[in-house]
Amino acid sequence: MPSRLRTRPRSAFAARQGPGSRTVPRPAFATRRGPAPRAFVRRRLSARPGRGLRARLAAALTAALGIAALLALPGTARAEPAPTTGEFEQQVLFKAAQDPGYACFRIPSVVRTTEGTLLAFAEGRVLNCGDAADIDIVVKRSADGGRTWSPLQVVNEGGGDTHGNPTPIVDRETGRIVLAQTYNTGRTDSAGCSVPCDRTPHLQYSDDDGLTWSRPRDLSEEILPANWNSWYATGPVHGIQLTRGRHAGRLVFAVNTETWNGARVTANHAALITSDDGGDHWDIGATDSWPIADDGTFRQKPSEMTLTERTDGSVLVSGREQDGTDLGHRTQAVSRDGGDSFVSAFRDVPDLYAPQVQGSTLRVGDRILLSCPGDPDRRRTMMIRSSYDGGRTWDSVDRGTVVTTDWSGYSDLVRVDGDTVGLLYEGGAVDARDEIRFARFTEDWLRPRRGPDPTTADLAPLTRRAAVLGGPARTAGVLRGALEFDGADDAVRLPYQDRLALGTKDFTASLWFRYTATSGEQPLLWMGGIGTTQPQVWLRGEPASNRITGLITTRNGAAAPTTASVRTTGAYNDGQWHHLALRRGGGRLTLFVDGTTVGAADVPGSVSRNSPFGVHIGQRMDSRAYFTGAIDDVRVYDRALSDDEQSATPSEQVTRDTVLWLPMDHVSGDH
Repeated sequence: MPSRLRTRPRSAFAARQGPGSRTVPRPAFATRRGPAPRAFVRRRLSARPGRGLRARLAAALTAALGIAALLALPGTARAEPAPTTGEFEQQVLFKAAQDPGYACFRIPSVVRTTEGTLLAFAEGRVLNCGDAADIDIVVKRSADGGRTWSPLQVVNEGGGDTHGNPTPIVDRETGRIVLAQTYNTGRTDSAGCSVPCDRTPHLQYSDDDGLTWSRPRDLSEEILPANWNSWYATGPVHGIQLTRGRHAGRLVFAVNTETWNGARVTANHAALITSDDGGDHWDIGATDSWPIADDGTFRQKPSEMTLTERTDGSVLVSGREQDGTDLGHRTQAVSRDGGDSFVSAFRDVPDLYAPQVQGSTLRVGDRILLSCPGDPDRRRTMMIRSSYDGGRTWDSVDRGTVVTTDWSGYSDLVRVDGDTVGLLYEGGAVDARDEIRFARFTEDWLRPRRGPDPTTADLAPLTRRAAVLGGPARTAGVLRGALEFDGADDAVRLPYQDRLALGTKDFTASLWFRYTATSGEQPLLWMGGIGTTQPQVWLRGEPASNRITGLITTRNGAAAPTTASVRTTGAYNDGQWHHLALRRGGGRLTLFVDGTTVGAADVPGSVSRNSPFGVHIGQRMDSRAYFTGAIDDVRVYDRALSDDEQSATPSEQVTRDTVLWLPMDHVSGDH
């Protein structure tokens, strides 16, 4: 969905409090222009029906039950951490059932103060879980590294409007915590903000370790130029303070915005916002803008960006990519001058599998962590993946560490102490918006860095060898050798190259298979994305339905995705070798099995645009199904082979139209 309707962080501030700390009354807030006052506002709450009562009930309930009882409230979150030697624990931090007065909590953000206190922020959504209704910024505090937390404190009350996207930054030189945020006029339904959306940036700060907060001040005059006149969003994730180079001490956070021309949105902008005086004044720094064509298409829309200072002092910016024509759902850029400019435009990372969602990065030594769901289609399976080269490459999903297989969405990472990391994330057994959880884990809980996988040759021109996962056995094939897959974790995956994306071209995908399975999904070849909206090409056996299916999903301009599929009338699961091919050409999609054909009308558009992109043999892209049987001689051509070519003996010649050719007859590097 368009970025303006996207689930934008509405900060729910969770204040946590340790021994000897106190619950601070919620201040009354007034928006104003001009510099923020140094004195903090400590006013008694006005008796607004329902809202002051909400805070008092939450505090009273927590005080009555005590910290131990608070931790025993609903919900020890379900998690399936990988079996490692490190430590992992988590708890539910925000949930409507345990924090009265709110229907939903979303958009987590967390920082560690100079006093060692963790501040966990979120959007407290009053009426419903929608993005543009009555939303407060709330916080909880922890003085013991996230083991126990204070009652909920309201930092900024929406008062019927949307006050959200909490983006906290800690100034390590002064101890001040600044909190960037975004306002818009609230709605009473659950719909998104109307276009153009009247979004404006604001700022609060705390000089007493997050116990009290200044009046919000409007930052529009400083960081809202006239042409950023529709969607505008801070963060939503923690910002950073630079520690190296001539800009050491600078505060930096990210925004994404849109331009409205009176009739439609015409451009998207991704920008860094900087301050060299502790947050008293702010400037627009590095900016990357992309036009949106009349038909609604655009190359990229980087949004919801997370920042990491790399060991060389440069800033890695990793963002959510939202419906651009490039491949991938994560996008990156780098600044080498403290956030003043980008080295180059944002570029997608097509083989970093993730749904379209906000994520968070955190540097731990020479390693950068990324928290974000690992399912490339839906918001589920929260995972921690690592980069060991400054974000240039990332762990694949089979190398990441799973936090939970539940539904999961937005997240933020924080360094707690030593080698302990905190993860604040949305999760739920039914919906990713059910609750916000806080997890603590040590670095050695993460799966260790793994050496290179065994490989098998790809004979197509200018290709790299394919990774062999799980350990498929070698067996006699049709031509020479083949690989036998166990249905558990065996697969072959090709490293991403631009040439693998078939786009709008005609193509032919061909392979040999042998299996006896009578149930389950039996994926043979998968190219592109997955689900009902991502461009893709796949072939699979469906023995319970007694058929083989070939399918493509395409995107054409700004139109909705369209799908075409072809199916046989038999499953061909007789334990014998069969030749299978899927051809797109001449306006038709045709499936061939041993000379038998079935066809359907083609659907126009690209089979690879704007999807996290992979090529998998014997495995669904989301790893939720594996093939049980043998596969041999997998080939893909970027043209439609003729009927005669389909039935001819396979050529041993590599041609220019060969996109991939996996003989599957040899594996090297296995043990």
